[in-house]
Amino acid sequence: MPGFHSPPASRLPPAPGLGGSAAAELDAAGRQRRQLLRGAGAAGLLLAGAPAAWADNGPAWPAKPVTMVVPFPAGGGTDAFARPLAAQFAKSTGKTLVIDNRGGAGGTVGASAAAKAPADGYNLFMGGVHHVIAPSVYPRLDYDIEKDFVPLALLASVPQVLVVNPRNVTAPDFKALLEQLRASPGKFNYASAGAGTSHHLAGELFKIQSRTFITHIPYRGAGPALQDLIAGNVDMMFDGLGSSATHIKGGRIRALMVSGRERNPAFPDVPCAAEVGLPDYTVSTWYGLWAPKGTPAPLQARIVEEMRKLGTLPEIRSVWAGNGAQFGTLSQQEFAAMVGSEVRRWAQVVKASGARIE
Repeated sequence: MPGFHSPPASRLPPAPGLGGSAAAELDAAGRQRRQLLRGAGAAGLLLAGAPAAWADNGPAWPAKPVTMVVPFPAGGGTDAFARPLAAQFAKSTGKTLVIDNRGGAGGTVGASAAAKAPADGYNLFMGGVHHVIAPSVYPRLDYDIEKDFVPLALLASVPQVLVVNPRNVTAPDFKALLEQLRASPGKFNYASAGAGTSHHLAGELFKIQSRTFITHIPYRGAGPALQDLIAGNVDMMFDGLGSSATHIKGGRIRALMVSGRERNPAFPDVPCAAEVGLPDYTVSTWYGLWAPKGTPAPLQARIVEEMRKLGTLPEIRSVWAGNGAQFGTLSQQEFAAMVGSEVRRWAQVVKASGARIE
């Protein structure tokens, strides 16, 4: 696996925040992204209330099983949403949604395979925030997330959470943890789903804004990283609530902070970043659905409509809520705009962090 390097503690900024023009650019990109996500609620009401004129007149889809590449090993955050979605897809359509787990290189191995699949409406890709980060941290990708795929739908958005192994990290709350991190730079480590993933960049952004230094340990997916966190082989992790929720509730790991300016309804006792002195620490893990470029527009419409229908099901909504997530309701065009905005936003974070892949 390529090494991902970040600046040593001595090079970290002397105060929280990124400072200067980088902070202003990140803030502007973040505002644009929040506006898109806020608009999702209204868009969802319109989609739910207005019947699609083409829904009954379009091509018969699916006429056979559909394959969806999930670019991480089973048991991670993407899987936590993909498998319930696949189960309800089968009930709704009578056809199987086959999950093809292809982990490696921060999700880029699976993305590369999905980009080369036939554009026939029967090959889909469930990617996410990791794939808008990848262009900035991987010097050579054999696909382009904006040019080689057709964005279809935002499926879920969930805040990142700072979780720790309670045996390794004895701090009872975030304030105590921060004191320990600052007193012993480099003593603690954090796991990620891989170099260049949102988990990793969330950690790098945290280090900048909290003026701390924690050693990064990349894994081949959130699932293996979580298992090592639970086992005590690593100390902490910046993870999406989707994959951590069950383990937090079971007491196997402890949540000390959720990103953003508000507490998450699924975990009301966990303080948000703004409460603990990091008002600009806003990082979410989101998951989207793409198809290979060239997928016919009528088939795109059928897929988008099916995802919309699934998002209204109580079975899906309850799973999403339990994971601290919301089902995405952006239109296809709004999702495409969000992807472009996120590519630019994370490029700025990577540049500001000084991190690089070799």
